Amino acid sequence: MTASTNSVRIGVRRQAIWCAALGAMLVAAIPFGSAKAAGKLIAVRFGKLVDGSGRVQQSPLVVIEDDRVKSVLPQGAPVPAGVSVLDLSQYTAIPGLIDVHTHMSYLFDDQSGLKPIEQFLKRSSAVTVFLAQRNAQRTLETGVTTVRDLGSFDGMDLSMRELIRRGAMMGPRMLVSGLPLFATDEAPKPGQPVLPGAADGPAEVMRLARQQVASGVDQIKVVASTGGYDDVTGFQTFSFEEIKAAVDVAHRAGKRCAVHSYGPSGARDAVRAGADSIEHATDIDDATLAEMARRRIYYVPTIDHNRYYADNPKVYGFTSDAVSNLRAFIPKNFETARRAFRMGVPMAMGSDAVFTMFGENTLELGWFVKLGMTPAQALSTATTQAAALLGMEKSVGTVAPGYFADIVAVDGDPLQDINVVLHKVRWVMKGGAVVVDRATRRP
Repeated sequence: MTASTNSVRIGVRRQAIWCAALGAMLVAAIPFGSAKAAGKLIAVRFGKLVDGSGRVQQSPLVVIEDDRVKSVLPQGAPVPAGVSVLDLSQYTAIPGLIDVHTHMSYLFDDQSGLKPIEQFLKRSSAVTVFLAQRNAQRTLETGVTTVRDLGSFDGMDLSMRELIRRGAMMGPRMLVSGLPLFATDEAPKPGQPVLPGAADGPAEVMRLARQQVASGVDQIKVVASTGGYDDVTGFQTFSFEEIKAAVDVAHRAGKRCAVHSYGPSGARDAVRAGADSIEHATDIDDATLAEMARRRIYYVPTIDHNRYYADNPKVYGFTSDAVSNLRAFIPKNFETARRAFRMGVPMAMGSDAVFTMFGENTLELGWFVKLGMTPAQALSTATTQAAALLGMEKSVGTVAPGYFADIVAVDGDPLQDINVVLHKVRWVMKGGAVVVDRATRRP
């Protein structure tokens, strides 16, 4: 599911409570646990480091100052004077992972008797942001320390981003897109306002895209086709001119543009328009894939999210026909991703995590290995490749001096078995703070 037209069709109403008020309350709270006192050095010894640059180092000592890696010392190098050392030498270190397609504010409250979408519509935004800390924590537990969040409402994603930045909420570093832009898809109702995010024609798309930029988003999200939730159709809804209008606004503002398209025509026009990434699309023709490879336009296939929906029909109230459609979509998605990989299209890991899917963010990597990637290549889609898509290749995705101290310790060798990354995360550091610690106890 995306921050999709499906949710909007149900009629998302603007909430009266601004999430900024919640932020003001939470900022006064005690910040979540830190690995060290500010300004002091700490060091962590690992058995092995797969650093994200292609290098594998044996028994390195990673020295951290504040939120950054200060140095990576080789085996046998002396420990700097006055530096305390944490021994994780039984584990392999990898960079903090990056999930480039999430919806962190899509919260499932298991105390409610309502279906997930019904909950989302009826609950106030402030309550949603507060409870969505659960989504954020479960994401960290998978080793994901940075996310690109592709669609929310009422500024909930911006509020979560700010709370996490301030240390008032524990969660991954967030790059947010605010309201998704989509074509009008239902008749107006008397007395009801125009649905937020709806735009028709290039001029209207430009206006709404500029509003999103003004709100402080990190990127623009465009919904260029049907599809999402239990809908696996891919009918193009935005024209080339409309998609290009959004892309141009984003690029002029120094931001990137992600385009949702379940079908090939929306993807083709998004590539022509110069989008930075294509989300979900199946049956993309070879000429379009070749152009994506040439222009370094990323493909984010989100194969696993339809597996997740098909495995959880009771949560969503899906019919058996809907489940059959979801399962039939997966091979098409998989085959398109395999062709894209073979043609050299850059790819990044995106889970499309919503509601109860948080905690399964990295299962997409298993699909990547099945389609032909080595474990190292799959890992790069959640580290260096994902960082490049976000324009953060100088700060995340690698364990090296000057980068954020985002480090994950896994039990085993991720270059031999990608399942080590999926199921054996033992310890997570984000920006120099330990946010997950299972290193002292075994499952």
